[in-house]
Amino acid sequence: MRQPAALLAACLVTLAATTGAHAGTPTLTAQDAWIRIVPGANVASAYLTLRNIGTQPLVIVGVGSRAARAMIHETHVVNGVSSMRMRMRLTLAPGETVRFTPGGLHIMLEGLSGALKPGDTLPLVLLLEGGASFTVTAHVRALGDT
Repeated sequence: MRQPAALLAACLVTLAATTGAHAGTPTLTAQDAWIRIVPGANVASAYLTLRNIGTQPLVIVGVGSRAARAMIHETHVVNGVSSMRMRMRLTLAPGETVRFTPGGLHIMLEGLSGALKPGDTLPLVLLLEGGASFTVTAHVRALGDT
């Protein structure tokens, strides 16, 4: 009777190890995450630097925030006219670094539920293809601070 129980236990350990390998910590790093606020506005922009330190591509399929609707936007200037468009997916190749900067790629926060002030922090959750997520803490800065 002990052998079937031992076999079942061994199978469960193997299953847990396999599941953990697929759902393990993403090979993503983040640096210098910050949010620029405009006093009186219910929108803000977040900036950071992401790096894929793994050997497989990583695909960001969304962003979550407890304080606002969040999405990845990219600013383009064509013939002197600036426009933004939403990015549904952002792929980081192995070893690739992507910078979210003013006037370029950024996380748009719309419909802020409360006033953010310089010195506050706000977690942003990057949603990855396959169901994993990666949380980044962004520091709020005043409009003139970069």
